Amino acid sequence: MLEEVPIHATLPCSDFERAKAFYADKLGLNPASESPGGAFYHAGRGTRFFLYPSAGTASGAHTQMGFAVDDIDASVRDLKARGVTFEEYDFEAFDKATSTAQTGPVRSAWFKDTEGNLLGLVQLN
Repeated sequence: MLEEVPIHATLPCSDFERAKAFYADKLGLNPASESPGGAFYHAGRGTRFFLYPSAGTASGAHTQMGFAVDDIDASVRDLKARGVTFEEYDFEAFDKATSTAQTGPVRSAWFKDTEGNLLGLVQLN
């Protein structure tokens, strides 16, 4: 029933203007459309996500949205140069020097937006 329907992530924000500034300044993403209820952002290959004002708080306890990248090392470097702070974890597969985790053929890195949403980068090999 839903296998042919497009999907999108939805991310809450307590400060809509601050969140939009983060996505523009740090990630290079600008709203494709905007209304009082929130803003849609377009990403690669026809994907999109919705950022919306909310009185609730993002848990940040799990990845809420991921970006599939071809070169995670370059992506982490570029985002760090733009002022993005990556999360650090204490488990064997996590390399603090590169801010990435290697689990089998998959490499991942995580950062939070200004609203506490946990976002991920993933390189699928």
